[in-house]
Amino acid sequence: MNSYIENATIENRDFTDQSLAGNEYTNCEFINCNFTNCDFKNTDLIDCTFNGCNFSQAILNNTGIKGVQFTSCKLIGLNFHVCSDFLFSVHFADCQLDYASFFQKKMKKAVFSGCSIKEADFEETDLTEAVFTNCDLFNTSFNKTILEKADLRTAYNYSLDPELNRIKKAKFSMDGIPGLLAKYDIDIQ
Repeated sequence: MNSYIENATIENRDFTDQSLAGNEYTNCEFINCNFTNCDFKNTDLIDCTFNGCNFSQAILNNTGIKGVQFTSCKLIGLNFHVCSDFLFSVHFADCQLDYASFFQKKMKKAVFSGCSIKEADFEETDLTEAVFTNCDLFNTSFNKTILEKADLRTAYNYSLDPELNRIKKAKFSMDGIPGLLAKYDIDIQ
C-alpha cells in the first residue's frame, strides 16, 4: 500500500532491506537513518533533507528526487542515472559519492560542497552552472559533459578534456590547470 507522508521528521530508523517503493515523502527530514539495500523504486522525494544517512546499495529505479538536500550522507556507488528525470534536483554537502553514477542526468545548478566524488560518472551529464566547492574528483569521468558556467575553482584532483566537454564560461583556478591539460602529458611548474 502506497503512503503519502508530509512534514515528518524521521530519526534513527533502520530501513535495511525494506521497501519504500511507491511512497511519496514531501518536506520530510530524515536524520541518521540507514537505507542499506532499501528499495525506493517509484518513490517520490520532494523537498526532503537527509542528514547522516546511509544509502549503501539502495535501489533508486524511477525514484523522483526533487529539491532534495543530502548532508553528511554515505551515497557510495549509487546509480542516480536510473532516477526519474522529471524535476530532478539535488544538493550535496559533506557526502561520500565515490563510484556514484549520474550518467545523462540533467543537473543544472546542482551544488556539491565538501564532497568526496572519486571515480564517479558524469558522462553526458548536464552540469550547467553546477558548483563543486572543495570536492575531490579523483578519477571521475567527464565525457560529453556540459560544464558551461560551472564553478570548479576549489575542486581538486579532476581531469577533464576541454575538447570532449562543453566548458564555456566555466570557472577554474590556476591550481586546476593541470587537470585540464592532463591528456597532453606535459610538465607544468
